[in-house]
Amino acid sequence: MAIKRREFLGRIAAGAAVLSVPGFLAGCSVQQATAVAAATPENPFLDWFGVDQATAARVMSELTANGADLADLYFQHSRSNSVSFEEGSVAEASSTIQQGVGLRVVISGQTGYAYTEDLTLPSMLVAARAAAAIAVGSKAVAPQSFAAKAMGELYDTSVPWADIGIDQKLPILERIESKAKSLEPAVRKVSVHWSDGDERVMIATLDGNLITDYRPMTRVTLIVTARKGDEVQSGYANIAAREEFGWYTEERLTTMVQEAVDRTMNLFDARRPPAGEMPVILAAGAGGILLHEAIGHGLEADFNRNGVSSYSDMMGKKVAEPVVTVVDQATIPHERGALNYDDEGNRTGRTAMIENGILTSYLHDQVSARQYGRTPTGSGRRESYKYAPMPRMSCTFMEAGPHTKDEIVAAVDRGIICETYTTGQVELGAGDFTFNVKNGWLIERGKVTSPIKDIVISGNGPQTLERITMVASDARLDAGGWTCGKNGQTVPVSQGIPTVLVSTMAVAADAARAASSATVA
Repeated sequence: MAIKRREFLGRIAAGAAVLSVPGFLAGCSVQQATAVAAATPENPFLDWFGVDQATAARVMSELTANGADLADLYFQHSRSNSVSFEEGSVAEASSTIQQGVGLRVVISGQTGYAYTEDLTLPSMLVAARAAAAIAVGSKAVAPQSFAAKAMGELYDTSVPWADIGIDQKLPILERIESKAKSLEPAVRKVSVHWSDGDERVMIATLDGNLITDYRPMTRVTLIVTARKGDEVQSGYANIAAREEFGWYTEERLTTMVQEAVDRTMNLFDARRPPAGEMPVILAAGAGGILLHEAIGHGLEADFNRNGVSSYSDMMGKKVAEPVVTVVDQATIPHERGALNYDDEGNRTGRTAMIENGILTSYLHDQVSARQYGRTPTGSGRRESYKYAPMPRMSCTFMEAGPHTKDEIVAAVDRGIICETYTTGQVELGAGDFTFNVKNGWLIERGKVTSPIKDIVISGNGPQTLERITMVASDARLDAGGWTCGKNGQTVPVSQGIPTVLVSTMAVAADAARAASSATVA
């Protein structure tokens, strides 16, 4: 059944108001607790708003009236839900809907961009004229029809999140809380944060392609607080994926809970780290945050095009030891950073940015690819229809190396292992960084001797890359729900790394964190 836009928005508003009341959530039915009673159709832009190919062609024609080298219409409809669960009850819940279209035209290196939430033809034409006003170029011929591309299969789901009610989610949250408290009597408080969402995009391009993609997402974060005497410590774990409800198996939940509890309890026996320059081992998985932030951003083409990145003049040159290969690959099924198509409508794939220590490629969107004379790498991404795309990472990782973790530990006379991370600061492009590490381990004479906490590591990304001397065979992507920020836009990503040895890095203790978490009155 088609839903008129006014009726549709009315249902959204009513659903959002209902979901903001925790007491209602605890005792009501599935249909009453969802944001919109009707499930999202396969193409909401057509079924709900009447945006057919003829409409898209008319808007594209107006957008390119003054000329165009590139142009696209990016339609987006997303529905997201979140629940916070504490001390046996729902503390907060919300549901949001976002929809609109972004209109982009690129003429002689200049970008015109406009967006509207109103998906009626008059409103879209006004936005198209605003975007087209940036410059005048050679006349572009807009397509009168579009060739529909096949939808990808990287994250197929059998049941959309729109069909999963709060009554199905609550038993999982209760089990997580129960598991955490049963594993360790010192656990005093458990907080569980759940989110899920369905996103649908439709992209019409100047070259006559029409791309649709359905993008599910879910994440659960567990925060555990424990107490021994007057000392209180907190730890966390989280898991995320482009998956469906059945992904939350007993085994997966148990592993997450065990990690959170273990990380928390280790803090009671942990001491402050040594200070100074020393060897640092980045643990497999979560250590990918440093690879992503301090190194990966420097490999995005816009930073190199503007001369901001340290890699701007390093193409084809050695930037790391031969054991290092760094890849960005969006085609890993169900990963948080996975994408069938990027946000410009290009098929995604695998881009080896560094191969055996040699810089071989940047990450390109269509604009940078034209300027470099390269093919786009499927790396054009945007937070939503309100933003123009730019080169971004998706699933970024270092490939496995020839060593074992035990060999790497044995090679260190005195140093540390960095295991879980909290906050940090990075100068994007240049790669100067400071990261706060919550959990780690001290290495003495080639052996792991004791846990450490409240660690600060700092350095420069490209220099750190050069100092990686050993890479283990245990490469893996971290299971957590990472979100990347750049130029005011956030996008979901995945990242990972094998166990690697950095020959030297600056290490210090986080005095402020140690003081705030050590004792309570």
